[in-house]
Amino acid sequence: MLFLEIRQLKYFLEVTKHKSITRASESLHISQPALSKVIKGLEEELGMPLIIRTNKTSDITDAGLIVIEYAQKMMILMDEMSTTLNDITNLSRGQIHIGLPPIIGSLFFPRVLAKFHQKFPNVTINITEYGGARVVKSVEEGEFELGVAVLPIEEQKFDVYPIVEEEMKLLVHHNHRFASNEFVELAKLKDEEFIFYNEEFALHQIMRDEFINQGFEPKILFKSSQWDLMSEMVAANLGVTALPESICNRVMNPDIKIIKLQPAIPWKLAVITKKDRYLSYAGHTLINFILNEKQFFHYN
Repeated sequence: MLFLEIRQLKYFLEVTKHKSITRASESLHISQPALSKVIKGLEEELGMPLIIRTNKTSDITDAGLIVIEYAQKMMILMDEMSTTLNDITNLSRGQIHIGLPPIIGSLFFPRVLAKFHQKFPNVTINITEYGGARVVKSVEEGEFELGVAVLPIEEQKFDVYPIVEEEMKLLVHHNHRFASNEFVELAKLKDEEFIFYNEEFALHQIMRDEFINQGFEPKILFKSSQWDLMSEMVAANLGVTALPESICNRVMNPDIKIIKLQPAIPWKLAVITKKDRYLSYAGHTLINFILNEKQFFHYN
């Protein structure tokens, strides 16, 4: 019978995260020899090596990969136990872990969270910024209690609470051949050079799929994670891009023209949670608050 400690698994996950006992010990604020002793004890208890130690890094063995998978599940269960107990004993306090794509966080959530904090000052909100695709994956894996994602997603895995629906718009330089157009057909963008979000962002795949449906692979010249950099590249006449309407409302550069796309490409946002996972009282409260305060999601 195995006698594993949660502390051993937590420390092991930290080592695998950093791929270094030295960096993991710094993160955990314990000495390197003490951490090495814990990992060695875990390996002895399991009867097999979990990491391969070298001078510069710690590689994971096949057995280590299996332990990572189960250790992550155990950490999620421990978090759920702690959250459930907190709900039972003290409903006036709470903690929420939420994943936000940077573009969405900067557009909508400062005003929403400010008002939520005024109403529920004892609820702590821990925000991590990831691209939309990674937010979805992290909610599924249990890293976040809830996240904000760009639809569509695999809805059979998630509970989905829609909050925003608007259109993508085309941004071109004011001297571009389409600058005077009211709208541009997607098929006519075949020869354009594009500035895209990088692959971590849901918009990358959404836009790429739309162009492929029109019969061509978009020519991607630059990739970025920052909408303001993308728009400034358009202003410098380095290419064209497509951004959600809310972001276009923030673009004030006179060298940029904003044009409708035809057919229209929807940009839909939703709060998501993993199906059948326990959702804290604080998490429920935040979702209900967001759904009741949708005026905050119409950026002008």
